[in-house]
Parts: sequence; C-alpha cells; structure tokens
Amino acid sequence: MMLDATQWRAWHGDEFPDRSWYRDDEQMCAIIGAPRVDLASREQYGDFILRFEYALPVGGNSGVLYRVDEAAELSWHSGPEMQLLDDEVHPDGKQPTTRNGSLYGLLATEQATQIEPGSFMEAALVVRDGVVEHWLDNRMVLGYRLDDPSLRMQIETSKFAELPNFAQSPAGHIVLQHHGEAVRFRRLSIEPLG
Repeated sequence: MMLDATQWRAWHGDEFPDRSWYRDDEQMCAIIGAPRVDLASREQYGDFILRFEYALPVGGNSGVLYRVDEAAELSWHSGPEMQLLDDEVHPDGKQPTTRNGSLYGLLATEQATQIEPGSFMEAALVVRDGVVEHWLDNRMVLGYRLDDPSLRMQIETSKFAELPNFAQSPAGHIVLQHHGEAVRFRRLSIEPLG
C-alpha cells in the first residue's frame, strides 16, 4: 500500500503540519527553520515492511522510527530509530552507533553507506516477529532482535535508560523525523505482515 501525504499527520496532532513540511504528489520535505514537527502515520503497525526513498542535504540528519506510542512526549522516547545521516559531514557520522542506517545510539551498521547529498537513496525497514532489518541501497546493513539481552543491556546504559517504555510497544506509529534540515521522502509503501 502506498503511503501518500494523506496517510500522515503531525505528531500529537490531527492534520498534516503544512507549516513544517512541504508536500506535493511526489514527496514530503521538511522545511528548514520551521517548527520541528515529526510526521506520524495515521495507522499503527506491528510487523511490516516499509519501503521508501530519502534524500538528505549536505550534513543532513533524520530518521524513521517505528512502533511509536503517542503517549510519549517525543517520538524518540518510545520508538527505536533507523538513523538517516550524511556521515561525511554531520558530527554524528564519527560515532558508529549514530551513522547512516544504524539503530540510533545503540547498534552500528555492518557496513557504511554514504549518501550523495540531494540524491534519493532506496531504503527499507523490516519488522517481523521481533526481528528487525535495516536496508540501504538494496543491502541489509543491520539486523537485530528487539528482545536480544545484549540490546536490552545497551538500552539500560544509554540515554534511553530513563524511558521505561522505549522499544516496548508491540505495535505503534511509524514516524518520519523533522531534525531541522530539508530531508525529503518519497515512494513510501508499507506491507503489513501477520
């Protein structure tokens, strides 16, 4: 199923946040200098395959979060994040666990994937029976289990340790992060599993 702009709304809102995101028939683009309002899927998903293309500007930073519980104040307080980053320029590119394709702040990718600023890259996020795969440029760059004891230990010693509901929801919203830069998303589709 294709996910056009009508399937997204503001985090903690009912309408599409036109002051923070530009949209047309092709894409959704975060507006530089606008309030940083994340986009949340109107539907909630547990297991799924999300396919999308994204483009970042020079030094760009964004992410796709999943199984996000909107009871949280901020989306990252609940949902794990597939990081999208210009590793070459952004300071987070120096840390393996915050590079492009990583599980933000927790797990590094198995291989680096550089972006071409302004050009779209194919990506996918697969969540199935507690197993998660991050795909960039038609390559699986990271795979993990949400219930892996070593991941749980990583969470307990990370900035997420004070967030008891982090990565706990069996289903939730998908969130596209507005991090202040002009990230663009297009060709989003989702296949619910199970």
